[in-house]
Amino acid sequence: MEMIKELDAKRALSVRAKLEQVRANIKRVIKGKDEVINQVLICMIGGGHVLLEDLPGLGKTTLAYCLARSINADFKRIQFTSDLLPSDVIGVSVWDEHRREFVFKEGPLFTNILLADEINRTTPKTQSALLEAMDRGRISVEGKTLILGQPFLVFGTQNPVDFEGTFPLPESQMDRFLMRLQMGYPNYADELSILQRGAVSYDSIELEPIIEEAELVEMQALRMDVFVEDSVLEYILKLVTATRTESELRVGVSTRGTLALKTAAQATALLNGRSFVIPSDVSGVVTAVFTHRLSLKQQTSDLLEERRVVEGILNTIVEQTPEPLL
Repeated sequence: MEMIKELDAKRALSVRAKLEQVRANIKRVIKGKDEVINQVLICMIGGGHVLLEDLPGLGKTTLAYCLARSINADFKRIQFTSDLLPSDVIGVSVWDEHRREFVFKEGPLFTNILLADEINRTTPKTQSALLEAMDRGRISVEGKTLILGQPFLVFGTQNPVDFEGTFPLPESQMDRFLMRLQMGYPNYADELSILQRGAVSYDSIELEPIIEEAELVEMQALRMDVFVEDSVLEYILKLVTATRTESELRVGVSTRGTLALKTAAQATALLNGRSFVIPSDVSGVVTAVFTHRLSLKQQTSDLLEERRVVEGILNTIVEQTPEPLL
């Protein structure tokens, strides 16, 4: 048994070393956003999808592109617009004169890394085209079920939903994102560095891939083997239960959200080179995993303010829930 634990520990350390290279690769372009980069890597290891939300021009698309380029896998980008149709995402059957039959032409959804840029600029009907793919890694079209390749990761970017020309994502789709993150403004020194470098189109960014497609799939499988002690599972459940009994919240976190927190904690442990979860792995990702799954009973037109209130509630819940002693 000790030999197995030692082997797992070595594998976890090797994963951390590889992810350090990925982090360094991304930081060549994205300045001063170490925490956001770490959270995106957690989503990647956890096999979850990430939603980057913030004001235009703060590097959301560039970050997603840098991560995609750090993985030697198929990558496609969809620029979501108000006139985009579900068939533009999934694909469509066209008549083949030579074969005398309809042939399905795959859309950009058939890829490993999908950059869904400004996802909330398109209509709910087109947004829903991603639901089954994000949840099950497959799509149903024309009476057939088509399996997507592995890995399959969606990096959605969106502008704040109170911006003109945006359509809020439905709760069912928000729940499919493992985390919702914000870039935020860079600090003074980092923005000065960006000014000195000058504007660079993300299409011209040259980054060498660090991880092969098969390596990422292996990392994701290893994440599921990260050990979570029963007391830590109970800690997760206590945090979730607290959201369900909080008087200011309309509803609490769902069972899918509970599982998402466990997944993110396991991925955090692996990112840090450990084969087991500690309580801080859980508490450190609660806000990113839960905020977009919660809303206030007394909703306000100021959505940014509502998010700040929800984050404050979550911080209070974490502070008032004792961490288990391992």
